[in-house]
Amino acid sequence: MDDLDLIDRKIVAELMRDATLPVAQIADRVGLSQTPCWKRIQKLESSGVLTGRVALADPARLGFGLTVFVGIEAPDHTAEWREGFGRAVAAIPEIMETWRMAGEMDYLLRIAVADMAAFDTLYKRLTDAVPIKNVTSHFAMERMKFTTAYPVDTRNR
Repeated sequence: MDDLDLIDRKIVAELMRDATLPVAQIADRVGLSQTPCWKRIQKLESSGVLTGRVALADPARLGFGLTVFVGIEAPDHTAEWREGFGRAVAAIPEIMETWRMAGEMDYLLRIAVADMAAFDTLYKRLTDAVPIKNVTSHFAMERMKFTTAYPVDTRNR
């Protein structure tokens, strides 16, 4: 993000807070007129800085009341296993995030399901799809902080 100037950083910060803002309002907040602001937004999208604009939803209100963080230890580290694992997690929509890790676990998954029975079904589906050496599940009791906005520096440097 070092190649982004102050205005670009401010645009990104505004869009991360609320992507529904009209371009005119974003332009006003960052000190530009509408057309140059829109051109910068398009450039930020085409360059991959902005990767999408989405609506955030309350998981519990959608029937996903249980969040589970699952650590996976791979039985081996071959390309074949990684590809099979990648296909398996891609096929399960309740797996919201998959991270390849350094340290004690090889992969960390964030899973959203309705309840323990739904998690058990998902667990069986995942472990039937690909061999796994070890699975460690951690059940979230309370989400204390949540944001999708990165703490972009919007000060002039």
